[in-house]
Amino acid sequence: MRADLHPTRKNTTMLNHPQAKYRPAPAVQLTDRRWPSCTLDAAPVWMSTDLRDGNQALFEPMDAQRKMRFFKTLVDVGLKEIEVSFPSASQTDFDFTRELITGGHIPDDVTIEVITQARESLIRRTFEALSGARRAIVHLYNATAPVWRRDVFGFSRDEVRRLAVDHMRLIRQLADEHPQTEWVLQYSPETFSATEPEFALEVCNAVVEAARATRERPVIVNLPSTVEVSMPNVYADSIEWMHRHLARRDAIILSVHPHNDRGTAVAAAELALLAGAERVEGCLFGNGERTGNVDLVTLALNLYTQGVSPGLDFSDIDRVVRVVEQCNRLPVHPRHPYAGDLVYTAFSGSHQDAIRKGFAVRREDGPWEVPYLPIDPADLGRSYASVIRVNSQSGKGGVAWMLEAAYGISLPRRMQIDFSQVVQKRADESGQELAADALWGLWLRSYQPQSRVRVERHRVQDDGAMQRVELVLEVDAQRRTVHGAGRGPIEAAVSALREGLGWPVDVVHFEEHGLSGGSDAQAVAIVETAWAGRSGSRFGVGLHENTLSSALAAVVHSAAAWLEAGEPAHP
Repeated sequence: MRADLHPTRKNTTMLNHPQAKYRPAPAVQLTDRRWPSCTLDAAPVWMSTDLRDGNQALFEPMDAQRKMRFFKTLVDVGLKEIEVSFPSASQTDFDFTRELITGGHIPDDVTIEVITQARESLIRRTFEALSGARRAIVHLYNATAPVWRRDVFGFSRDEVRRLAVDHMRLIRQLADEHPQTEWVLQYSPETFSATEPEFALEVCNAVVEAARATRERPVIVNLPSTVEVSMPNVYADSIEWMHRHLARRDAIILSVHPHNDRGTAVAAAELALLAGAERVEGCLFGNGERTGNVDLVTLALNLYTQGVSPGLDFSDIDRVVRVVEQCNRLPVHPRHPYAGDLVYTAFSGSHQDAIRKGFAVRREDGPWEVPYLPIDPADLGRSYASVIRVNSQSGKGGVAWMLEAAYGISLPRRMQIDFSQVVQKRADESGQELAADALWGLWLRSYQPQSRVRVERHRVQDDGAMQRVELVLEVDAQRRTVHGAGRGPIEAAVSALREGLGWPVDVVHFEEHGLSGGSDAQAVAIVETAWAGRSGSRFGVGLHENTLSSALAAVVHSAAAWLEAGEPAHP
């Protein structure tokens, strides 16, 4: 067994001498680059390669049924150019292409694309697959980079150029022989990102000439980072250099096909568009060989958040995710930009508080400016329910948000602080996330203490300017009936507790809410009380269909919280 196939644990080259092993990617001298001062103000032409490039990267390639479902989803999203197959590579791809055409599955405004290597038999087979198509793109490619020329094919530069030119001439000939189809020809110098720029230019110019491209019948020149080997700005420089030096630029649609080996495909595509590219090839959610193709969803929604319409519809992003996951049999990561299950979810307390406040002041007719949310989840068909979720890292803002979103209750600020400590303790103990219904139950148990005090019944009489309250309570397993009077039922209840039980409570804050869900009760009352001679305050909650009943219960529960904290029931 070769030793160099089994590196040792301690790789001193990686630690100290990478320059002895690796070389930077080819770069162009572009001292007057213009792309840094450009702005993206329009969407590119989008081309999905999910059914071909993405499909060949799957553990188990899609069968015809899955490919058809994926194709229809791409059409629904708004893709107008879709690479559907490599028809000369397999009977499955050939048959799928035929079914699309003969079965009438291709809308009039959608163009299918197929790819072929530079071999005559494969090209002729490709045209057989496309027989009867209304409009089709035939995509020819061959590798141009030095290591491929030298080590893979053993070709000289002249042989590489001649291979591309001769086979583009054949494609042009076959297209002319079948005028019933509107043909669009495409060429990719595969491995462009690792090819000497002047040689890539030489080959592309020769191929465009062989295709007899005109302004009315342009050729797509696609410049792929087949393997992403440079920083995005270097890729952008190479695109701008080609854009400025191609001989027949008015007869060319300049396209890019970034891969993600360095994890910067999205940035590379955006900078390439600034540099003169007009078209982008990629996959939904970035599926593809190795680390994937450029992610069309992220690219499109990046534009959207800058106020530029991408021309693609992701208003039901969850449906798109489900289809792609089922067809690819690969999961979309929960932190995937825009589409992941958790990308609109804040667990951090400070983040939650900022989001809650942002929603509170947001104007419906104003620009979207909510902290930590670069896009409105509703634009993608998401609800606000998952924007804030609670775990041990959460704070008062997140807890308040969830109760308000699920039940319509806006907690008083001091209660937010108090309850967040209760939640923090519970989350630390369980080590789990707390859903809205769990928070609701914890909130009621925390502020309806009934271990020592319980309201059995009450009666209120209105005597003009005064109201009289009778409370029948169970206090430490003893029934107590107390009476009080005041200018309202809350004041009368406080009077009853003070005079009948000797509890020196004062109501500091009171509010009522109607519930929006989660309970059969219609109203909830929140009371904050102080206890004479003690610092701080305690909270109580009342829940009842009758608003008076909920208010009186809240007063008693708040007073009972002082007993739970150590105050005697019978002073």
